[in-house]
Amino acid sequence: MFENPQLQSRYDELTARIRSFNNVVVAFSAGVDSTLLVKASVDALGSENVIAATGLSDTYPDEEMQEARELAEEIGVEHVLCKTEELTDPRYAQNSHQRCFFCKSELYSHLERVREQRGFDVIIDGTNADDLGDHRPGLRAARNLGVLSPYEEIGMTKDEIRQISNALDLRTWDKPAFACLSSRFPYGTPITVEKLKQVAEAERVLRQLGFRGFRVRHHDAIARIEVSPEDFPRIIEHHDEIQTGIKDAGYRFVTLDLKGYTSGSLNDELSIKLRETTAKTA
Repeated sequence: MFENPQLQSRYDELTARIRSFNNVVVAFSAGVDSTLLVKASVDALGSENVIAATGLSDTYPDEEMQEARELAEEIGVEHVLCKTEELTDPRYAQNSHQRCFFCKSELYSHLERVREQRGFDVIIDGTNADDLGDHRPGLRAARNLGVLSPYEEIGMTKDEIRQISNALDLRTWDKPAFACLSSRFPYGTPITVEKLKQVAEAERVLRQLGFRGFRVRHHDAIARIEVSPEDFPRIIEHHDEIQTGIKDAGYRFVTLDLKGYTSGSLNDELSIKLRETTAKTA
């Protein structure tokens, strides 16, 4: 299966960990991590013992939901959609730095009901060894509800996950990281369905032009585009249709961040605030 024996060994380690369960519900977002986890679970346990469960939410664009359905069909696994209502929780909608905790608590509560109804052993997610250094309150929600993370347990990194996915011909192997649309809002900016749709429409403009690995950050009337610096010339080349399309989504101004795309860039401001608070109380 693998030309690289080290990758084979790591995949065997992953499937061996999953094989310690009788059956699993996989938290499935259609990203590179969760897609490989579904594939590994099917290889380890058989498709009849695996459920790929996706949260159906206004915080994810329709394209991601459609891809989740397609990937589950390609892998040959049962796909369950769980409608989540995190936006009805004012603690989530007010968008504090603990927003992800409330989101994941909502999601995993639904997945726990699926697990109980079907009599399955455990819920597993795609948290990997590289996820532990950033601000991720969603991990605390997962732990509170007994969700296990096989990648983290065996120390598997994002790069290993991508390499193994490529060896297994999973089309997600080079898929850029994707976070929910709420991550496009600075902490403290209230989140509404209307604003989420606005961001989704703005990002659809770039996606339809073939851009990958980007964000449109929401700053009230301003849409701040983050793309890799090597994509700057293409942004300039298509500047007219980009600014027209994003303004049609409801923004008055469209800007390009010269720093380029940085995953979790809005956490930088949070880190500064936390350091300032720590310094004041020291």
